This record gives sequence, C-alpha cells and structure tokens, in this order.
Amino acid sequence: MQPAFSVIFLTTLIGMGQGLFLALYTGQVYFVLNVVDKTSTDIFYSIGSAVSLALLVLGLVASIFHLGRPERAWRAASMWRTSWLSREVIVLPTVMGLIFLYGLVHFMGWNLTVMTIGAVVIDLSLLIGLLATIAVFSLFIATGMIYACLKFLQEWHSPLTVINYILLGSVSGFTLATLIAAYKQPELIPFFAGWSIVLLILAFIFRGASLIRNKRLRPKSTVQTAIGIRHNQIKQKSMGFMGGSVNTRDFFHGKTAFFLRSIKTIFIIMVFAIPLTMLIMALIKPSVVVLAIATASMYVGLLAERWYFFAEGNHPQNIYYQAIA
Repeated sequence: MQPAFSVIFLTTLIGMGQGLFLALYTGQVYFVLNVVDKTSTDIFYSIGSAVSLALLVLGLVASIFHLGRPERAWRAASMWRTSWLSREVIVLPTVMGLIFLYGLVHFMGWNLTVMTIGAVVIDLSLLIGLLATIAVFSLFIATGMIYACLKFLQEWHSPLTVINYILLGSVSGFTLATLIAAYKQPELIPFFAGWSIVLLILAFIFRGASLIRNKRLRPKSTVQTAIGIRHNQIKQKSMGFMGGSVNTRDFFHGKTAFFLRSIKTIFIIMVFAIPLTMLIMALIKPSVVVLAIATASMYVGLLAERWYFFAEGNHPQNIYYQAIA
C-alpha cells in the first residue's frame, strides 16, 4: 500500500500519548498499593497528562489532512456497529476527555477519597484513571483492528497487528514518561526506565514475529484469478492504463526492495537498539540528555516502522496493475 503520512503521524502520536497515560497510571497504582515508595507527584501527573493530551490532539489534527472533505468528518462515527474506524473516532475523544479530567484532578488537588479497602485508599483520580485506561486499550484495539480486520491484506490480517500497536505505543509512552521524570522527579527514573526496557523487549519479540510471518506469506491470488482466466501461461504486457491512476498510486508504494530493506533496518535500530542502550545507561547514570536521545530515536524510528507497516501491505489488485508496457 501507499503510506499516507497523515495516518503515520496520527497512529504514532496518539500511540505515544496513550502509552504516556498508561505509564502515569501504572505509577499511581504502584504507589497506591505501596509497591513503590509514595512521593508527592501531583505536578508530575498533571504535566504528564497535559503532554499526553497534547500528543492526542496533534494526532487528531494530523488525521484531518487525510480527509477529502474534512467538514464531513462527523459522519465517520455513524457506522460504529460495523466499522472499527467509526469506533476509533468515537473512543478517541472519550480518551482525551478522561485524560483531561485525570490531569485536572491532580492539578487542582481534587483527590477526594472515594473509599478505603484495607490500607489501600481509592481516590477520585484513581477511578477516573481506571476508566481512562479501559478507554485507552479500547482505542489501541480499535486502531489496530482497522487494519487487522482486512482479510485480503495478509500482512495485516493477524492478531500481531493489534498486539504491536499496543506494545509500540506503550513503550514509546513509557520512554517519554522516563524523560519527563528526569526533568521533574528523578527518583522515578528507575521505575519508568525498568518498565520501558521490559516493554521494549516484548515489542521487539512481537514485531520480529510479524516480520518473520510476513516474509513467509505467499499470495493467495494469481494473475489467473485476478483476470478470471484459467490458463497455465499468462504474460502481462500492460498495467491496464495508458498512464497512472488511483490503482497505481494509492495501492503500491513504488519503492525498490533495497529501499524497503533499508527502512526495516533503520526502524529496528532506532526503535529498539538505540533506546534500549540509552535506557540501560539511564538506569546506571540518570541523564536528561540520554533519555531525550532515547525518546527522539524511538519516535523517529516509529515513523519509519509505521511507513514500513503500510508499505508492506500487498493489495491483491497489484497483481493486475503490476506492469507498464
């Protein structure tokens, strides 16, 4: 498929925003359960929520450039019963609203105690955060299923697509949370960096599994089935048009095999190798610069990874529109 940069920015930005919120809420849950020593982190939560919300807004703005008629964007939500895209359109503002409330409660100090279970105190932000977490995972699933539900695109039609959207978004958010902690609360660096490393290893395993799977795929369609003629020897002489068309522009990236291999190598290094090295260094000796490099490398690498993801999708129509006389 032809990668659309508006969708690339949309999925990477909202993924990082979702992951950042999950990092904040994970930290709060650990503190509430006394797994980690509790510190005064209201300002940290409010700043983190603001950054998360900003990323989600930027992703939403990026998506507008993918619309032919932006004024009709509201219609995208009308098919929520059958369309994963409609579900994404509905869940995204829900996530944004809940994260806004979560940050506002921390910023204004409205952490009213709702209930107490033994030694565990459940406050208002914890309940809002729980709802936001459910919404965040729903958004991850909806975004991933937009592509995973397409049976005719074998490279995308796999549970690995949804799993990779969740893991790559989460690890980018946890890495960003580690950077924010370096600025505001250095004592939280080991917690977030440790989680980032675990998620990074998981993301590498599952993204590697999808790469291996897709490399072994064989097209279910042939030239014979594409044109409906059963003959042992069919040789294509023309792509079916005198010039280019939407079929030749939007369903194939037009890049060489060498270019694709280069992009794959780049995103493997920038998403996994460099951030992992930087995170380990930050655990040994905390540094804002090191964590900034890790976050920047990961996001740029995710842009390359998402471009490769879309380009890797081989639409069956390319069997017919594959050659120019």
